Amino acid sequence: MELTATRRRPIIAVTGSAGKTTTKEMIAAVLRRRWSILKSAHNNNAPSATRRHAKLIRSYHRAAVLEYGMQFYNNIKWHCQHLQPTIGVITNVGRAHVGNFGGRIEGVAKAKSELIRYMKPSGTLLLNADDPNSKLLHTKGFKGKIIRVGMRSHADYRAFDVKYASGGMSFKVMLNGKAHGFYIPVFGRHNILNALFAIAISHRFGFTPQEMQAGLRSYARPNRRLKVHRLRRNIRLIDDSFSSNPDAAKAALDVLASVGAGPKIAVLGSMMELGRYTVKGHREVGRYAAGKKLSRLYTLGGAGRHIAAGAREAGFPAGRIYSYAGKPQLQRALSRTLESGATILIKGSHGLGMSSMVPYLKRNV
Repeated sequence: MELTATRRRPIIAVTGSAGKTTTKEMIAAVLRRRWSILKSAHNNNAPSATRRHAKLIRSYHRAAVLEYGMQFYNNIKWHCQHLQPTIGVITNVGRAHVGNFGGRIEGVAKAKSELIRYMKPSGTLLLNADDPNSKLLHTKGFKGKIIRVGMRSHADYRAFDVKYASGGMSFKVMLNGKAHGFYIPVFGRHNILNALFAIAISHRFGFTPQEMQAGLRSYARPNRRLKVHRLRRNIRLIDDSFSSNPDAAKAALDVLASVGAGPKIAVLGSMMELGRYTVKGHREVGRYAAGKKLSRLYTLGGAGRHIAAGAREAGFPAGRIYSYAGKPQLQRALSRTLESGATILIKGSHGLGMSSMVPYLKRNV
């Protein structure tokens, strides 16, 4: 590994319970407007991947932008031992993998805090001011600079005038005392927070608002993350099937509620690695779904039944809830009942393989 090379340039590490890949890609999209950078591909975010990335840094790379995944304690510590970040981003602290931490959000925060402990002590840490669980992060004793982004809370970089636009989101940010408009080609208010991390980092490096705007517009959304497909009969399908946890499922439901004018249909699969939080987490999502004015709710998998139960508890009509143990039955039911002009959301944990529903519906609707 070229250790001297890594010391001369920013090493930007992105972790968090949701939004890691999107944030990494947005940061890279902006920095590439001016610099040659090393970026981790796709969601290759295991410590072993970081060890490989460390060996790929070359003299012409002005920065490295890497995703640091975490499933257990010490994962982020190992990442940092392979490649110590000078800039750390923690997108949020949520319930992804919470089952590996005794079902306690405090355990997730402790594990995420390894980035703070093992990054460069004089580096820069970026946090989500809108995420209440980020207050559980162990920032005490950190000697570097802390920057916060947000929409609702006081933050160093705050988005306002947020709107759903054609194919994405528009918003404004104050930079150097002047309001600048931005657009990202992906739906969801949560994705604006991801974009704010890219704006904050590039602004600190002296990038112009125009470079930031162009970079974010060029952002290429990863597959199966709020990807919108147009089907026959003016049916819109939102494919968010890459992974799921309670916080991400709620964010996807927010998008479903905000796009399209016809019937809204949610297809929600079981969420994995929640441990003792499994029943509570699924019921919480069901209750949240009940408040989104859905036409119908479909669930998939054993734990998905708890989503259905939560929706019923919150007053969602039982006759508009359908639960299935396997995909074939669910697929046939959807293909028979999808009405013209509907918008349908597909969301579930990666292990369920719900992405296969997208080509099926394209063929059969």
